[in-house]
Amino acid sequence: MESLKEHIKGEMKNAMKAKDKERLGVIRMILAAIKQIEVDERIELDDARTIVVLDKMLKQRRESIKQFRDAGRDDLADKEESEVTVIKDFLPQPLSEQEIDALISKAIAETGAASIKDMGKIMGLLKPQMTGRADMSIVSSRIKALLSA
Repeated sequence: MESLKEHIKGEMKNAMKAKDKERLGVIRMILAAIKQIEVDERIELDDARTIVVLDKMLKQRRESIKQFRDAGRDDLADKEESEVTVIKDFLPQPLSEQEIDALISKAIAETGAASIKDMGKIMGLLKPQMTGRADMSIVSSRIKALLSA
């Protein structure tokens, strides 16, 4: 089975053949981010770490979109949204709201969390399971709502 990085490289070749410049640009940006970490840390990224890189890129794009919309720069926000679409293509299937709620409930039960002070324990348990599959800021707000209720 090919690694996620190999899959991304294959998609880069497909984008080149299709002359899809926008998709190609985003894929090259993804591969550059992966390569940067591999060079800096002198390691070969596995799929889990590659997903973390993609998730971080997605989070950066979402923040940029919000800032661009607030500033009335819809043109730049639209560009970022098209990048989000390409990045999402390489992430695992997103979790449904029911799956997220079930994982949160399970983590609260496992950690015996009773208040907001236990937030770190819950997030520590959930993050590896949800990275790239759910927006962690939304997960965090759901946990806060449950613990403060």
